[in-house]
Amino acid sequence: MARVTILMATRDPGPELRDQLESLAAQTHRDWRLIVGDDSRTDAAQDILAEFARSHDVQIVRGPRISAGGNFLSLLRRIDSAQQDCIAFCDQDDVWLPDRLARGIAALGEGEAALYCSRTWVCNANLEDQHLSVRHTRPPSFRNALVQNIAAGNTILLNPAGAELAISAARELRVAPRHDWWLYQLFTGCGARVTYDVEPTLLYRQHGGNAEGANTTIPAKVYRLRRMLSGDWRCWIDDQCAALTASAHRFTPESRVTFDRFVSARAATFPARLKEFARLRLYRQSRAATLALWIGAVFRRI
Repeated sequence: MARVTILMATRDPGPELRDQLESLAAQTHRDWRLIVGDDSRTDAAQDILAEFARSHDVQIVRGPRISAGGNFLSLLRRIDSAQQDCIAFCDQDDVWLPDRLARGIAALGEGEAALYCSRTWVCNANLEDQHLSVRHTRPPSFRNALVQNIAAGNTILLNPAGAELAISAARELRVAPRHDWWLYQLFTGCGARVTYDVEPTLLYRQHGGNAEGANTTIPAKVYRLRRMLSGDWRCWIDDQCAALTASAHRFTPESRVTFDRFVSARAATFPARLKEFARLRLYRQSRAATLALWIGAVFRRI
């Protein structure tokens, strides 16, 4: 079984970091190493990680201090793709279930590029009040990935071929997109296999300081709809499209046509925009979310 390189982005972590490190040490798949990009303003993370490194394979590097996504992408670029490791992405404040790596590796298998992601147990700061994240029922695809991310970054695992694809594409970037959404778009655009596991693999801690919280409650959904209507969603998609343009040469012919038509549709006049969106058959995972997509298309907010 392949070694796993775990990439962790840290920024001024609290005591939750120790819980996460302990959950890494408890993995049933033992062959892993940890590379940490630290964006912290203090030495708190360095001290905790140095203690953990006394008994585990840990490398700590200075982060770019751009964003969490920029930190992860910076770590990706550092890896030698010839090492043929799997790659897992790790947040500083979650708790992995013991079979997080083993389950993902078994689902990925060997061979062509593949990405694994899963549901999570969403919980409070004390790891209580646990409930499952939203279950996505529609299949992963590029037509979904262009307008929605279903691959939570803290659950993503790439097989060696997938790691090679991600590393090569990351080195082509000129902007720092949302790394997990970008990976979902990249892999579906390239025709690589994406496996979405309905079983949870970690505890996703919500504590008010999350870089990106879970979108599970009605207030959270309303908040995101308001951000979409304010224009934030369009800005996010601008960044994602700019990032995808750098690696569009890797897409399947069908995906390249879809991507080019999507970019053109976003800039089109009202009648042409709606007509092209209908032809593209883009979708989100629920009817309500797909309705929000059409509202965004009408008001040019995507």
